[in-house]
Amino acid sequence: MPCRRTTRGGTARPAAAMHTLRCLAILLLPLLPLLALLALPAYADESLEQLVAAAPPGATVSVPAGVHAVQLKLEKPVTLVGEPGAILDGGGAGDVVRIGASNVTVRGLTLRHSGSDLTATNAGIFVERQTREVTLEDNRIEDSLFGIYLDGAANVRVAHNVIRGMRNLRVADRGDGIHLWNDTGCTIEGNDVAGSRDGIYVYVSSHNTIARNVVHDVRYGVHYMYSQDNLLLDNVSRGNLAGYALMSSHHLKVLGNSSEDESSYGFLLNYIAHSEIAGNRIYRIKGQSDDAGGTIDGTEGKGLFVYLSQFNDFHRIQVKYVQNLAQEWSAHGRGNFWSDYLGWDLDADGIGDVPFRPNDGVDVLLWKYPSARNLMSSPSVLLMRYVQRAFPVFTPPSVQDSHPLMKASPAMP
Repeated sequence: MPCRRTTRGGTARPAAAMHTLRCLAILLLPLLPLLALLALPAYADESLEQLVAAAPPGATVSVPAGVHAVQLKLEKPVTLVGEPGAILDGGGAGDVVRIGASNVTVRGLTLRHSGSDLTATNAGIFVERQTREVTLEDNRIEDSLFGIYLDGAANVRVAHNVIRGMRNLRVADRGDGIHLWNDTGCTIEGNDVAGSRDGIYVYVSSHNTIARNVVHDVRYGVHYMYSQDNLLLDNVSRGNLAGYALMSSHHLKVLGNSSEDESSYGFLLNYIAHSEIAGNRIYRIKGQSDDAGGTIDGTEGKGLFVYLSQFNDFHRIQVKYVQNLAQEWSAHGRGNFWSDYLGWDLDADGIGDVPFRPNDGVDVLLWKYPSARNLMSSPSVLLMRYVQRAFPVFTPPSVQDSHPLMKASPAMP
């Protein structure tokens, strides 16, 4: 095609060049999907190890989006924060992140593909024993042998992480979702754990708080061995072999937890002493089924199984009423049966002669201010309860049953 020269606008443009550009665009059109795939983030170009190495102590290191192939060691105080889409991939070897310094924070990252060596305790995050004041929060840890392994550390906070184990392995070959070994002062709170051997395993560890976690599809939801002075509060175990396997431990407070749809046990206590087990809930413990869908004899589900345990206090709250209006829980001269009613029935009509109040002012105080539990045995609390019983005018509005039954109705279980 002959070239034309134009003077409009003072610029000459060869027609052949325009023709070439059009042809090139037509040739590249089928390749656009392939070019788009090549543009997707694969393994991030920046070296995360270099970023961490260059950071001064106390600095915050922002992890760029993309997949970072690392077995990262944090050996100075830093805060590691993931941008959306930031993934640390261990490549199936060792620990994805290993923390060897105090005052380290790891937040907002996806960590995956640790090694699978049980002897080496490979983990998504491994915290070494000399460390203190470590925070691990808002991370997602998946396809890792141990999700988080605390190896003798102190004052570690593990909060709001999602942890998924290596489901392709036999249960016996997996690690635990969160594993504590000889740790103290740690808080394990608000985590979601599944697909590991045990959800949360506490071994030879004291003065820790395990609170408001959800554990499902594991062997034991929470498993204690040789530990003491721990608080186990408001956790949920669902769909496991057993909810809470508490063994060879003492001075535990097991309060407000629930166990649902387990296959063998809700709460299993073996060699537990001087502990408080209160306000827990157990639903639908199934037992082991045979091929016909029935339950195998001797394997029936057990809500609470206690073996060789002594000096423990088991109790639950019958009514928790926190309003400021008085409520009467009887009608037409007949109320309810209360197992801890201590009144009398002089006319032998089956109705107690003294009203029953399931809550008093001390109960309300403890619900509003849980830390006041430390004063439960103090003279001031005992005096307050005595005054309320002796002088009802000082008792706050609450539930009252004016006609309590002396024994359970035959229709009641």
